[in-house]
Amino acid sequence: MFNPLVYLREVLTELRQVTWPTPRQTTNKTLLVIVVSTVIALYIAVLDAAIQRAIGFLIQ
Repeated sequence: MFNPLVYLREVLTELRQVTWPTPRQTTNKTLLVIVVSTVIALYIAVLDAAIQRAIGFLIQ
């Protein structure tokens, strides 16, 4: 039968075995995500503007 206390004890045991990232690693990965997201957003914005101009040119 399912015992919640046993389950929680096992969860805590597993959490103690996790190798957590250092604060520096977390900061580096966060900055990487921000930079990559910004680059992709700018790329999409430029493509969107180019497509809008092309469609506008074709419509006229």
